[in-house]
Amino acid sequence: MTLKLYFAPGACSFVPHVLLEASGAAFEPVMVKLHKGEQQSPEYRAINPRAQVPVLVDGAEVITQILAIIGYLNDRFPQLGFLPAEPLARARAMETLAWMNNTVHPAFTHIFMPQKFSDNPAVHEDLRRYNAGLYRGMMGELQALVQRANAAGQDWLGGANFGPMDAYALTLTRWGSIAGIDPADFPDLWAFVQRVAGHPAAARVIERERLQLNLFKPA
Repeated sequence: MTLKLYFAPGACSFVPHVLLEASGAAFEPVMVKLHKGEQQSPEYRAINPRAQVPVLVDGAEVITQILAIIGYLNDRFPQLGFLPAEPLARARAMETLAWMNNTVHPAFTHIFMPQKFSDNPAVHEDLRRYNAGLYRGMMGELQALVQRANAAGQDWLGGANFGPMDAYALTLTRWGSIAGIDPADFPDLWAFVQRVAGHPAAARVIERERLQLNLFKPA
């Protein structure tokens, strides 16, 4: 077995975790317990000095950063078409994935871990509140992506094939529920996310990571 994925339950590493399950290839999933600081251990920093997940190891090669890993898995398993093959459709998929990763994801980090952005505890609640408002708008954008796919008769966000945008949409919607946003407020998105969760590869990862899809708690 040459493939190994370092993941943290519920983190963005869910995306390549699902792609590996969908590939049917043998791989070793290695859990990194972020809440226990395992990512800061000398052993893990020897693998990824940035102390982040995901990390994909393929033989002697170590690949970090989720977009790089997605691109690598798409090329390693081309028969599955995780990303569209047509150039413009591929560009649109990468455009969406980059937005998910560089805009929506950091907004959640400001809510979940405001201490990463200020050492002043007095501003942490302001960071949470402000970014929760931004995040709600971004969930509206996610729903619009689903609605456009539905209108085009597409099974998945990238077209006919299940892929990384679908898994990332599930992750970001789940995070929204942690941020106090009821996914039921976005019915088309929520229905889509539940369908993603029912995909066999996603279902296996949800079980392995012991994830609850909706963590929203009414005030």
